[in-house]
Amino acid sequence: MNKKDIFIQMDELESHMGTLHAELGELKQRVKELLEENKRLSIENQQLRKIFKREVSIEAAAPEPEDNPSALLRSDVPTHLPAENDQAAVGEGYDNLARLYHEGFHICNLYYGHLRTEGDCLFCLSFLNKD
Repeated sequence: MNKKDIFIQMDELESHMGTLHAELGELKQRVKELLEENKRLSIENQQLRKIFKREVSIEAAAPEPEDNPSALLRSDVPTHLPAENDQAAVGEGYDNLARLYHEGFHICNLYYGHLRTEGDCLFCLSFLNKD
């Protein structure tokens, strides 16, 4: 082998390395997207299970309808929840956002739902520290 052949082989090898590096970067990005989607779906699944359990318990606790037709038209379900439940719902929402942040997701409006890969986000932290 002469020097020119060695240089050509090294150039081809460098080209292949660059291609492999680009493919590895694409695979890494795809894995990151899949992990984010998996986490989002897991959280959504948990929320749906909670709602399902709540609905099942409400149906189980509901009294049997009376034979009186006017009783069937009457609604025993309040149309508006008391103010203390509204405050509890707000607190629960804040707790859910804080939990999402601590699980590694952005809660700021810039990157909401994306995986935090570089430590803490100042936007998310400022949102959590609002009173």
